[in-house]
Amino acid sequence: MAQWRNGNGTLTVTDAWERQGPRAPETPEAPAIPLRIAATYRTRSRGLLGQDGIDGALLITPCGSVHTFGMRFTIDVAYVDRKFNVIAVRTMKPGRLGLPRLRARHVIESEAGAMESWGLRPGTRVSIVQEETDRVR
Repeated sequence: MAQWRNGNGTLTVTDAWERQGPRAPETPEAPAIPLRIAATYRTRSRGLLGQDGIDGALLITPCGSVHTFGMRFTIDVAYVDRKFNVIAVRTMKPGRLGLPRLRARHVIESEAGAMESWGLRPGTRVSIVQEETDRVR
């Protein structure tokens, strides 16, 4: 099991591109989506509150449900299990409370409509690579 830290990384929706069959030379690779990672209590609690938008996505880990009280914009929420399979994708307007997903271990949030354009839907698999940071003590 990965030890998650606050920071940045990349998100790739692998299944959406692999299902298209063998890649022709001119077929693009699966896009690498910029990702912020919230792994501590403080950053998970803050999430996207008080922001006007997000470039890319936010991974909240561990997390089984979210709310949009205090949010300024509509978001897409993907519930992801321990093996990074997408369980459910929902669009949530500000001021809503999402139902908890029992198998969810992580939640990915982005601006509304972004997940559809990435091909992220229930049953797809995602991969996440966390950027290495030099920690100064």
